[in-house]
Amino acid sequence: MISNPSNQTKNNINPMQSITNFIHNERPFLIIVLFLFLISFITYPMPGYARWIGFLVAGYAAVANDSIQTIGTFIASNRNKPWWLLWLFIGGIFIVTMTYSWMTYSGDVSYGRLASKGFSETPMAFSFLQVAAPIFLLILTRLKMPVSTTFLILTAFSTSAKSVAKVLSKSLTGYFLAFGIAFITWILVSKLIEKYAKGNAHPLWRVAQWVTTGLLWSVWLMQDAANIAVYLPRQLTIVEFLGFVIPICLGLGYMLFKGGAKIQQVVEEKSRVTDVRSATLVDFIYAIILFYFKLHSQIPMSTTWVFLGLLAGREIAMSLRHTSNQSIMGSIRMSAKDASMASIGLAVSFLIALGCNDAMRQAIFGG
Repeated sequence: MISNPSNQTKNNINPMQSITNFIHNERPFLIIVLFLFLISFITYPMPGYARWIGFLVAGYAAVANDSIQTIGTFIASNRNKPWWLLWLFIGGIFIVTMTYSWMTYSGDVSYGRLASKGFSETPMAFSFLQVAAPIFLLILTRLKMPVSTTFLILTAFSTSAKSVAKVLSKSLTGYFLAFGIAFITWILVSKLIEKYAKGNAHPLWRVAQWVTTGLLWSVWLMQDAANIAVYLPRQLTIVEFLGFVIPICLGLGYMLFKGGAKIQQVVEEKSRVTDVRSATLVDFIYAIILFYFKLHSQIPMSTTWVFLGLLAGREIAMSLRHTSNQSIMGSIRMSAKDASMASIGLAVSFLIALGCNDAMRQAIFGG
């Protein structure tokens, strides 16, 4: 057997060389991370500054990480559209959705999510890890890990361990519910999609995708804006509201200009996501599931786990129906890899929570 020289080269790269290559390739990013850690360390004793530093980093980190759930398929299937057009659409919906919450909930931009027990108090003091938590999210996103921002950020602020348990329970329920709905749906329709979704899609499909993406993005914001706003006062003044909206809009523009964060590959490795018809169906089902959970309770939840369940059920169903570019075992391995990456993020989240949250430490270790 003749060995592949490129494979031999890859196999000969030792771990230290891999680390060296990573540091060399990611040098600008690592410099930014070190700078953010330094700023967090300097400002955490000063709540007035710390809350806005934490918010700004959390705003970009959360949107970059969670973009795969909401606008990931939208980005993947609209590569031929100018970035500024996508920005006007996504940014406009963000402004309208947040303005409605701010006006309806007396200055609260989380749609009442932060009014639930354990999250209702505005933080008046911060630990270093609370301010630095979204920096860890940036790092994990750079490593293409689909991390739950709800667990990573909100658990650091919960004043009740029971609240964290409820968030975890609701999120895991969402994963299995999304998996089951997606599995049944694609078992039924994947053959039809393969048969009829050929060639260029009718222009109405593009309209349908933009409508469903707008709906999904809005519903997701109703669920996950709490992850960003947790640093801020529970009722924002007009100046604070503008300070909330403008930076995130600019971050959205930058992300769309770059074509999505590196974690976008989690979506693009899945079957047929660049087809506007498949992307529309994914977004529509995901939006319905999130809206159901919005009506179900005010307890925050991890939308990341819901989305991963949806992708896993879809991919495995398509492989069973032989409409996927993955084998059955390949789709199971891919789904397990996504879940394991999210689990690593969950473990990091609880370590951060234990390091900075007295309620969590007392619940686990007593005292």
